[in-house]
Amino acid sequence: MEGGAHYHKNSAATFGQKAGALKPDTQTFKKKGTGNPVLIDKKAVTKKTYEEEHIPRAPVPKKDERPIHGLVSDKNFIVANAVEAILSAPALPQKQERDYLKKKNFGKVPKYVGKIKAEIEDEYNMVREMQIEEQAEKDRQKFLMPEGERQELIAALKKKWEVLHIEYQQQTHYVKYDTLGKKNRNEALMREMDQIEADIKKLNKNYIFIDTTMPSSMW
Repeated sequence: MEGGAHYHKNSAATFGQKAGALKPDTQTFKKKGTGNPVLIDKKAVTKKTYEEEHIPRAPVPKKDERPIHGLVSDKNFIVANAVEAILSAPALPQKQERDYLKKKNFGKVPKYVGKIKAEIEDEYNMVREMQIEEQAEKDRQKFLMPEGERQELIAALKKKWEVLHIEYQQQTHYVKYDTLGKKNRNEALMREMDQIEADIKKLNKNYIFIDTTMPSSMW
């Protein structure tokens, strides 16, 4: 790792090499200088000036220079501290804390609250307009079935029911259905006739609306 200690990680150090990969190769021997760590570039190292490297040190004391020992002071520090405290100026009173109840705008609604309320109201109005427009679009996709078309559809369903009823009556003489096909056909005729009767019952309502967004939808 450049700029720090030597960093090296062997490949396949955990699980080893693949099978057949450890064949000797005379061209992959370790060469001179390939194992040296990468150090900081010499240009990146700041050089000290001559004055920084040759700072003058304090001279060594001579053999006849001895430090002074045994100095004793006759000052009474207790009395001196008491006199200094008596003669010192009194401390100034601390500044009183600010009374926020007396602020000019105390009890008033901040301006940013009104701004946020206005933004929320605008978003609400936009969503409400989108919902109204969506509902109007759905209403445009629904229309009332004309009376003539309703009567024609009822007549067609009744005619289809009569055809199915004739076919159904032709099979009622069977006392026992000897094949599965006859039984399934009889049940299919009954289901289809019941469905036509339910559709005719729906069409007999006063108002029939058709929804163009859903296939075969009416109520």
